[in-house]
Amino acid sequence: MKIEVGQKAPAFSLFDSEKNKINLEDSKGKNVLLLFYPLAFTSVCTKELCNVRDNISFFNSANAQVFGISVDSIFTLAKFKDDQHLNFPLLSDFNKDVSAAYGSLYETFGFDMKGVSKRSAFVIDKDGIIKYAEVLENAGDIPDFEAINKVIEELK
Repeated sequence: MKIEVGQKAPAFSLFDSEKNKINLEDSKGKNVLLLFYPLAFTSVCTKELCNVRDNISFFNSANAQVFGISVDSIFTLAKFKDDQHLNFPLLSDFNKDVSAAYGSLYETFGFDMKGVSKRSAFVIDKDGIIKYAEVLENAGDIPDFEAINKVIEELK
């Protein structure tokens, strides 16, 4: 399913790397940045998420909650978060339901892996409406953070 700007964000409930159940609905009243990424510990994913880590003050000042989402297990995500000192929640979409709902799932990825999250970014406003949507076909590309930050700035 392709997610379009202006539509209501698909609801979800996922476990984070600390084994807490996180519901998108609990973020009502905040702006949300969802970052789907293929796999923890890979170079591009690490670069992308560390960039967000290093700029978390921007997101915090914009009342924006950042969530990183991949199909990795909560245990893998806990190690990745700890190793990279990430300062925002990583959510496990191990069953691939949320990635599919957001149109962010590769049928086949490298090494014949099936069902890996596509690198993508979604900004959701305080009312749960999609304000930015970017799904990348090439896992080596990084979302357009200049455009993302502009949208988040406008939502302040």
